[in-house]
Amino acid sequence: MIPPIARRFVAGESVPEALDHVRACNEDGVAVILNLLGEHYDDPADARADVDAYLALLDDVAGSGLDACISVKPSQIGLDVSPELFESHYREIVARAHELDAFVWCDMENADTTDATLDAFESIAVEYPWSVGQCLQSNLKRTRDDLARLVDVPGKLRLVKGAYDEPESVAYTDKARVNEAFREDLTYLFEQRSRGVAVGSHDPAMISLAGRLAREHGTDYEVQMLMGVRDDAQRDLAAIGVDVAQYAPYGDKWLSYFSRRVRERRENLTFALRAIAGR
Repeated sequence: MIPPIARRFVAGESVPEALDHVRACNEDGVAVILNLLGEHYDDPADARADVDAYLALLDDVAGSGLDACISVKPSQIGLDVSPELFESHYREIVARAHELDAFVWCDMENADTTDATLDAFESIAVEYPWSVGQCLQSNLKRTRDDLARLVDVPGKLRLVKGAYDEPESVAYTDKARVNEAFREDLTYLFEQRSRGVAVGSHDPAMISLAGRLAREHGTDYEVQMLMGVRDDAQRDLAAIGVDVAQYAPYGDKWLSYFSRRVRERRENLTFALRAIAGR
């Protein structure tokens, strides 16, 4: 059983529980991005098992009529084994989604996985246009160049500030500088694209900026937030007509998920405890 500290942020251990969570979110006008917990597999069999689980999940979502899609992690579907295995699995999942008129997001992990992740996304999006989306992190100094490379690719782009602690040689480490980069990258996307922009942020200032840029440029966009973080704001945005999607992990690997988040950033534990306390 998932304890309360995790249950706020995890949509259950099973697919039926996850779909029940989707149903509740949909009633509030919020779509859901489902992510099966699991990452950093060095055994091809583990990666294959999660690929099969995602294929089945796509079938379940398609048959449910719910407003949901999926998001995969590169290291979950084979990148820690080889880039070739990762891309093969990634393509297989997106191909199934394309058949079902469903959608697949791919998360971004640490900086040294960026090239392999973006190479696969670009190739797959061209083959299966608008069935796939890719996350990019504004704290990485390379991201503006990556956005310019991908801006005309027929897939969605999710911009986030970045959750990984990266060295100064490749990333901005000052919070104010990361915010500046996020604003610049967001402005670039809205200026260059008419569709397929996703704003992955809980920051009210960035969400407000996105709304203003959308009105100025006529760009279709969505706001994405994590399950358990500013849930009221998610519902409020949906109520005024903003497309909102909640990123909701599920599965029995919740303990390793939270342990990893706490190791990456100790303040994540403080945040979780405060959220549980309702502060």
